[in-house]
Amino acid sequence: MASATDSRYGQKESSDQNFDYMFKILIIGNSSVGKTSFLFRYADDSFTPAFVSTVGIDFKVKTIYRNEKRIKLQIWVSLGYEGARTLTTAYYRGAMGFILMYDITNEESFNAVQDWSTQIKTYSWDNAQVLLVGNKCDMEDERVVSSERGRQLAEHLGFEFFEASAKDNINVKQTFERLVDIICEKMSESLDTADPAVTGAKQGPQLTDQQAPPHQDCAC
Repeated sequence: MASATDSRYGQKESSDQNFDYMFKILIIGNSSVGKTSFLFRYADDSFTPAFVSTVGIDFKVKTIYRNEKRIKLQIWVSLGYEGARTLTTAYYRGAMGFILMYDITNEESFNAVQDWSTQIKTYSWDNAQVLLVGNKCDMEDERVVSSERGRQLAEHLGFEFFEASAKDNINVKQTFERLVDIICEKMSESLDTADPAVTGAKQGPQLTDQQAPPHQDCAC
């Protein structure tokens, strides 16, 4: 049976016994950085170059196996345009992981990373994990943000860093798998050390473990 400490991490759908954990992951960043393309490449292994900018919330579910556990991912792509950021704050709640994305060919999207990071820290669970991703690394001829700048910013913010390409399927799967691994690592550490009687100001999402049998940079 799940402990009181387990219940701090995420909620299991009682009617669905086909997974051990369920993680909510949000992909955020400016409009047109490739968030939806990144989601569809990972979830469906498809790429469409002419996606219309997301005007609501794109959503996919994917179940993976990591560390001998079946993990159900609920992956959300938020609105990307500036005026809609406050509309997405409700979606931050309950998210255990974030992919914060910019476009390596768009300086403005890179400059906005700090603001998006602040949004995460303001509205999400304190222990939510974040990866910084520079997307569209297949467009090397149009690059304006160097890998080194991306890496330095990620280090400054305390995030791990990837460059990726949804179009060429570079580091897409690796990004998601690394984020899931970090979430699992932090969850395990917290379960080992947390006092169930102590709760923080911001509680994390609920995640219950059922009893069941048992960085790379862009290569282009």
